[in-house]
Amino acid sequence: MTQSMPLLRVSHVAKAFDGFRALDDVSFDVDAGEMVALIGPNGAGKSTCFNVLNGQLKPDAGSIAFDGTEAAGLAPRTIWQKGIARTFQIAATFASLSAVENVQLALASRERELHRWWKPIAAMHREEALDLLDRVGMAAAAERTCGVLAYGDIKRVELAIALASRPRLLLMDEPTAGMSSAERASMMALVKQLVVDQRLAVLFTEHSMDAVFGYADRVIVMARGRVIAAGAPDAIRRDAKVNAVYFGAGSLLDETRDQALP
Repeated sequence: MTQSMPLLRVSHVAKAFDGFRALDDVSFDVDAGEMVALIGPNGAGKSTCFNVLNGQLKPDAGSIAFDGTEAAGLAPRTIWQKGIARTFQIAATFASLSAVENVQLALASRERELHRWWKPIAAMHREEALDLLDRVGMAAAAERTCGVLAYGDIKRVELAIALASRPRLLLMDEPTAGMSSAERASMMALVKQLVVDQRLAVLFTEHSMDAVFGYADRVIVMARGRVIAAGAPDAIRRDAKVNAVYFGAGSLLDETRDQALP
């Protein structure tokens, strides 16, 4: 019986800056319909890994296979067109535009229609934009400008923008940064539902251990540019090497219990 190829396969990827190895022989897989957390202390290499995956940086060595096709070194837009979308730690929207207009812009970009200056954005893909906002729980705020929305709501709009490209893999950089405990729980439950309903693959970085251990199917741990552990959440919480990296003599299990989601 042959084993199916994972949607994303990262193999022996390396990236250095002036001799500093930000990524050192990094390898991992992400399957369709799987939610995987990529965690590690500051400077572990998580952001560099994301920047390599979505084309902002070209790896020095290694392979990034997406759906069986090599993607290492491709331009960000080419990678986006292949089906890899990304959200950022600091959400980026056009503050003067409404939530629905922000999503309409993303849809117009997907269809390569931004050059059609004679056609107002407000008339383009409105129904699909409203559907995407409804999917992330923002339909009621569709006509409000992003400049007046709460930060948690802006993160939801950013998620709708990412979904506009119809991604198969979503890279989420600190999806709950700046959110309250209740907002974190709501956002992670929403993403988990997308994973289940659409077989979307999600790779996310996160400093909040409640979000990681409450929702990830697997956890990959990085330190000093290398993957030091990978596995099911329960195994990672009890991994002595991982706990030493994070808390010295402390415990990820205790930390997660302290941050239990409501």
